[in-house]
Amino acid sequence: MPAPLSRRRLLQAAGTTAAATAVGPLAAGSPAAGSPAHGATPAPVRPDVGTLAFPFDLGRVRLTASRWLDNQNRTLNYLRFVDVDRLLYNFRANHRLSTGGAAATGGWEAPDFPFRSHVQGHFLTAWAQAYAATGDTVCRDKALYMVAELAKCQANNGAAGFGAGYLCGYPESDFDALESGAPVNGNVPYYTVHKTLAGLLEVWRLLGSARARDVLLALADWVDRRTGRLSTARMQAVLETEFGGMNAVLTDLGRQTGDARWRAVAQRFDHAAVFDPLAANQDRLAGLHANTQVPKWIGAVRAYKATGTTRYRDIAANAWNMCVGAHTYAIGGNSQAEHFRAPNAIAAHLANDTCESCNTVNMLALTRELFTLTPDRAELFDFYEQAWLNHMTGQQNPADPHGHVTYFTPLRPGGRRGVGPAWGGGTWSTDYTTFWCCQGTGLEMHTRLMDSVYFHDGGTTLTVNLFVPSVLTWAARGITVTQTTSYPVSDTTTLRITGDAGGTWALRVRIPGWTDGAVVGVNGVAQDITATPGTYATVERAWASGDTVTVRLPMRTVVRPAPDNPNVGAVTHGPVVLSGDYGDTALSSLPSLDVGSVRRTGSAALAFTATADGAAVDLGPFHDAHGHNYTVYWNTGGLASVRIANAVGGLVLGIQDMSTADGGRALLWTDSGTADHDWELVPDAGGTHRLRNVHSGKVLGVLDMSTADGAAVLQWSDNGTADHRWTLQDLGDGTCTIRNAHSGKLLAVRNGSPAVGAFVVQDADDGTADNRWRVLR
Repeated sequence: MPAPLSRRRLLQAAGTTAAATAVGPLAAGSPAAGSPAHGATPAPVRPDVGTLAFPFDLGRVRLTASRWLDNQNRTLNYLRFVDVDRLLYNFRANHRLSTGGAAATGGWEAPDFPFRSHVQGHFLTAWAQAYAATGDTVCRDKALYMVAELAKCQANNGAAGFGAGYLCGYPESDFDALESGAPVNGNVPYYTVHKTLAGLLEVWRLLGSARARDVLLALADWVDRRTGRLSTARMQAVLETEFGGMNAVLTDLGRQTGDARWRAVAQRFDHAAVFDPLAANQDRLAGLHANTQVPKWIGAVRAYKATGTTRYRDIAANAWNMCVGAHTYAIGGNSQAEHFRAPNAIAAHLANDTCESCNTVNMLALTRELFTLTPDRAELFDFYEQAWLNHMTGQQNPADPHGHVTYFTPLRPGGRRGVGPAWGGGTWSTDYTTFWCCQGTGLEMHTRLMDSVYFHDGGTTLTVNLFVPSVLTWAARGITVTQTTSYPVSDTTTLRITGDAGGTWALRVRIPGWTDGAVVGVNGVAQDITATPGTYATVERAWASGDTVTVRLPMRTVVRPAPDNPNVGAVTHGPVVLSGDYGDTALSSLPSLDVGSVRRTGSAALAFTATADGAAVDLGPFHDAHGHNYTVYWNTGGLASVRIANAVGGLVLGIQDMSTADGGRALLWTDSGTADHDWELVPDAGGTHRLRNVHSGKVLGVLDMSTADGAAVLQWSDNGTADHRWTLQDLGDGTCTIRNAHSGKLLAVRNGSPAVGAFVVQDADDGTADNRWRVLR
């Protein structure tokens, strides 16, 4: 077992030769303590392997008036407001220090919540980013005060009965339970430790705090001692419990310090059960808790950059391809009920608990990492834009001055933003009573909205990935780039270059895969350059101060079909997902959209109108869909209607009196051509179908969801109950059985009657002819 870190060893590990004296909560961030200048990030000791593109430091890119600046400012309001002493309650109480009269918080930070003490790391990261991006000294001071108080908690471990370096809001014995295979009441201990380590690392990197470095290294040393004594098999068992991005933060610690020890500790968190299939390019994501996995993928790409081991790169790239290609909704989010579903199962899982926000925050981080390795791969930032614009921008409540967020983004028809997790519940996050994971990652997201707009290659090429009102200070070239745009309301953005622009260098602009006919101009003259969709257009020239580049990206309004049902789709205009505004009207099924009726109503806003279910409906950007019920996905037509004839006598399935009401009875009738005889076979989960009546729009189900023989079959609103799903099995003689997925019974005729008007029921699979049907197309 390694010896506990001494202060001398801490300093050696940090690559320093002298300690910074920190006598108060602000001293560690003062200029005398080596705090970097606002906007400057100290270089790590060990550079990354394979990196071809580099982001600018946060303070070098400033957002200007826009929805994104508004989001940032609301988050800054909350970060300035929140009481640090209340956030420290669980740490102080656990480490046997006075809570100073501060009130405890609630939600996931309540004193009895299993994995309390996770959100503080998110706050540290957000405060550090806010200072680095904007120079906000209130945020800086809150971060440094929290670090100083955490150091006191850590220093009291002897009195509290904890090992040196330990720092959590719950007893160290929870790790004993984890290692024995019986985690305490749902606790995910390393998940919380990851957040604390990551926050301390950002305060060290972005604020230059020596105290944050010392607390960080002491906690990392505790992790090393704790995990170093476990066998490989036992460690792999520990990894079955969510551990956040432990592999990533420990790898980054090695990068920042130059100490190879941390890379060895990080490697203990390589989860073989997840990494091995990904390395073999096998999609085994179905059923996995989604956000448990994505941070591991980030750790993999960070490990590649630290070691050059291509297996890590392949794990991360394969995971990205699988998640984006087969598990992502139109808005860029993934997962339903926090879990991955079968590949391409999108239309089958439109629910209230789709698209956990954390997943998307982490997928954006993974995308950014992969881009730095393959900066010619424009599809990476096509996805980034899709998720950043449609999911993350609208994650925040614009009516809340503290910028609170939703956990899930519902995609069921008639959904409305503001849905909390299954555990902890609620609607929007709050100041002190929620503290979900998505609240924490939301703080981080909305303090770094500018971090991926621009990249550089080390001096000769500038890449523009996102079209956002902003100002870039490219200090290495002595120039400023001012981007002015109302994108995505307009299809054009303008980049004005000022300062010491002399010399020849290249400007690369992403040409999204969704556009066609893109035009790049310089000083009003269209350039004769390649601007193929899904690539980067490059202008290389000797620039002069005042040069202006104009980029026009024509936008089309199209339907993006769901991969599991081509007749269900989302409407997009350029990069923007459009949703239907249904006010307070409840929807029980996807509206049927007349695709040809979608029209933009003016150029000043992204306002559209269309006809759905025979009535007019307004459509607008989904990121602006707040305060009303909406639909993102629609029935978009194309399902061929069929008639369903019984094998006994050939009468066809219809609805009594052509009713359009819930509860209308299914019966047999002569094939007279009435509309209630026409049915659509709508694909559903697991190879099942919903039988939707063309006349009424209702689907076939069983009275009271009965599982009994002889139960009446009727039509009902498409509300997603299991009795609405049926499996058609071809019998090889032109007939089929139609089995109810809920009851296991077959569609049949009451008493086997061949008479006109005989009612349809469900019955046992007894081999009688009335259990067989012909689908007539």
